[in-house]
Amino acid sequence: MRLLYVLMILASSGIGSAQIFTKVTDSPLSTIKGDSRSVNWVDVNGDGYVDCFISNGPQAGQNNMLYINDTNGNFTSVADDPIVMDMMPSDGATFADIDNDGDLDGFVVNWYNKNNLAYINDGTGKFTQVLEGIWVNHFGYSETAAFGDYDNDGLVDLYVTNSAGTKKNFLYKNLGGNNMELVTGISPVTDLFSSRNVSWSDIDSDGDLDLYVTNENGEKENLYRNNGGGSFEKMTDLIITTDGFNTMSSSWGDIDNDGDLDLFLANDGSKNQLFRNEGNFVFTRVLTTDVSKVNAKSFSSAWADIDNDGDLDLFVTNAFQNGQRLKNNLYLNDGTGHLTEVTNEVVVMDEGWSYGCAFGDYDNDGFQDLAVATTRFGNVDEADYLYHNNGNSNHWLMVSLEGNVSNKSAIGAKIRVKAIVNGTAVWQMREISAQSAYCSQNDMRAHFGLADATLVDSMVIEWPSGIRQYRTGVLPNQILDIEEDLVNAVREALPSFGFKVFPNPTNSVIQMEAQFSESLKVLMVEVFGDTGQVIYKTTFSNVSGHWQHQIDLRKFQLTPGQYIVRVGNGLSAEERKIIYVY
Repeated sequence: MRLLYVLMILASSGIGSAQIFTKVTDSPLSTIKGDSRSVNWVDVNGDGYVDCFISNGPQAGQNNMLYINDTNGNFTSVADDPIVMDMMPSDGATFADIDNDGDLDGFVVNWYNKNNLAYINDGTGKFTQVLEGIWVNHFGYSETAAFGDYDNDGLVDLYVTNSAGTKKNFLYKNLGGNNMELVTGISPVTDLFSSRNVSWSDIDSDGDLDLYVTNENGEKENLYRNNGGGSFEKMTDLIITTDGFNTMSSSWGDIDNDGDLDLFLANDGSKNQLFRNEGNFVFTRVLTTDVSKVNAKSFSSAWADIDNDGDLDLFVTNAFQNGQRLKNNLYLNDGTGHLTEVTNEVVVMDEGWSYGCAFGDYDNDGFQDLAVATTRFGNVDEADYLYHNNGNSNHWLMVSLEGNVSNKSAIGAKIRVKAIVNGTAVWQMREISAQSAYCSQNDMRAHFGLADATLVDSMVIEWPSGIRQYRTGVLPNQILDIEEDLVNAVREALPSFGFKVFPNPTNSVIQMEAQFSESLKVLMVEVFGDTGQVIYKTTFSNVSGHWQHQIDLRKFQLTPGQYIVRVGNGLSAEERKIIYVY
């Protein structure tokens, strides 16, 4: 039985007296010392419990660390596998199923003009180093890497950032058979910046992964919009690409449950930044929150619903300030995207220099635990931090995906769930990713806090292939393993159905009507503002014949103007413009 070091401190921040986290002090993960960089929660042996990989990166080199979960809350340190025996100056790492054989393979990047390293998993958590190919014989000053299937061909591709040397970043297209081809001649690999972090995220919700790269030294961030077919468009006139901070990392999450991905930037020497995604590449800087109060020395971050109340909370790591040991930061979400700093939790009381951080439910109790990588302080190696989430009475759901037409790891897939949370219908969204921020990879199982919800009314899985799967009436407090369904999935086009919205203009209620000549497994109704923000969303199951629905717009405190009503089945849709007046 693991020994837990409990700090009994009364809460003063309005979150109650119970502590969310307890520090674990007797695990190999929290006692073995190193000059640590990356934290990756990944199930390498396929037993349904996440293991933990931590990279180490001093200039002289140091072996990495892999901790295998024994499924009872303890870990065993691996000492004799190639993935931990590199003796290289390692920084970031990313795990995904490179060869689509059903297990997670690894890629570890190195600095000081060293080559990067790839490892193929045999399915039991034993790795073989890849020795041939440009992707493992390409020298650079690499900071981080992330797998993402940017061309939706069912094979995960790879992007690597470099902060020194030639400063050219690397993009490798997966050709299958552990063979990666270097992509050349496009802006994501020809731009010269001191790049730190890379994010593959479907920012514009068009079904493919866009590329966001953060840069240090006051350089502006880079956003490359995926136009499909392997081409990218560099977008330079957005608020998230024009500031030019000393930005160490980015992390994406739907903080306001409006169905799109919002952005947090961790900065070294300036205020951290939070941006709300309004849709159609429109972002708004969030100023009324604790995350941007003071200049920071931040390096990484991670989103997770740590209290299972139905919204994403934020953890931020800090390091390298004039020989001063630093504490990390934790912010709780009030459900609207407003983040309030918490100062009484054990995760913000430990001091040192912290790099990567990641959330993962290592004991499968439905509550997100936290691991933090610590670097050397005063040229002395330090132990990493492991914090166990104590849980509460709130409900939860975890979803593990496996692709078939899509890549096996389901990277790029989105899961949307609807439940009645504290009396209100709430849609939550998670995107599967092989990275979460700088030197960080969260548990790839999508986690949803459900508060008091006793049922998930609707679930929509949007696969990169375009396949949509739907479930209704899902019970909480379970881990669902879902495979991409090639037989029963929805891929059909939406039939013509004479969609009407009236009255238009309106000052109160809008009425919708349609006549369906064939049955639909699912019908989604959404109302958008003129900048793309989601005003209203609901889902109907097994719709046929004459269909009606009404929405009272007065409930949403709308300003007069033009809005869009969209009705679709997840693959295609019809839209109508409406005018709302007082």
